[in-house]
Amino acid sequence: MNRYARQMVLPEIGAAGQALLSRAQVVVVGAGGLGCPVLSYLAGAGVGCITIVDADVVEESNLHRQPIYPMSDIGLPKAEAARRALTAYNPEVEILADVCRLEPANTAALCKDADIVIDAADSFAVTYTLSDHCLTSGQAFVSASGLGFTGYAGGFCGGRAPSIRAVFPDLPYSASNCATAGVSGPAVGVLGSLQAQMVLSCLLGLEPSPLGRMISLDLRQFTTSSFSFVDAPEPDDGFGFVSVADIADSDFVIDLRDVEEAPAIVTTAAHRSTVDDVEALAGNARDHRTILCCRSGLRAWNAGLRLRQAGCTDISLIALG
Repeated sequence: MNRYARQMVLPEIGAAGQALLSRAQVVVVGAGGLGCPVLSYLAGAGVGCITIVDADVVEESNLHRQPIYPMSDIGLPKAEAARRALTAYNPEVEILADVCRLEPANTAALCKDADIVIDAADSFAVTYTLSDHCLTSGQAFVSASGLGFTGYAGGFCGGRAPSIRAVFPDLPYSASNCATAGVSGPAVGVLGSLQAQMVLSCLLGLEPSPLGRMISLDLRQFTTSSFSFVDAPEPDDGFGFVSVADIADSDFVIDLRDVEEAPAIVTTAAHRSTVDDVEALAGNARDHRTILCCRSGLRAWNAGLRLRQAGCTDISLIALG
């Protein structure tokens, strides 16, 4: 018996399905709480080539929800540590590691060979950047997000489903993260496992497809819900993300980080502001492409809404991390 015997006995997989998995290539952006179960189950299932994209290092505060890392990995790049662990776990799978931060400038190159793109980064900017890319490229996109005891997982794009903007056309005014609001390890592990199953179902061509479907979980109340969004329209007024390298001399750049957060402004010609005060710059912004910068992209999005109401039409965002 080989290592895949228990999944090959499933009529939905068999020898033909296992051969499909062995030829598949996926890219997983994020090797944290979501990425660890995604990577583990895809490697365990024998997906042929898995590329891991992550710029972070392993920290002790990660370990309660990222069990592929031992204490000895603290301080090491997550992508490299995950590659080593997964290679030891299943040497039949090719594991590639890119220790870099995904941004609009490198998205196409990082995703070009993938059958499916997997968003496990839990970042607004990464999610929308990957979704925009996959809508254009026709690649399937599986994304998830988790916080506290709750979260969602869904399948997008792939030529048969809308992008994530069709489900979430707007971002919230403010949002918490794992550091400020906390996260349950098992809850985020369940979400990552759902992502892995969605990816396997897509690779195997199973019906119904997870593309165009979202599953939401609340493991504090032990409730689940799901819905189809295959007919959801694509919004035509969302803000796109760009990279710092895309800034032109003619752009009007606004940095929404304060001096304490970012002593060095994004470019020497940029203007500092806050979301609440950004309308004061609308007069200058109307005549140029306006680029709004902040750490996560959330403040930039909300500042963009204010500038749009003030008559600015050409707005792009940068998430500086």
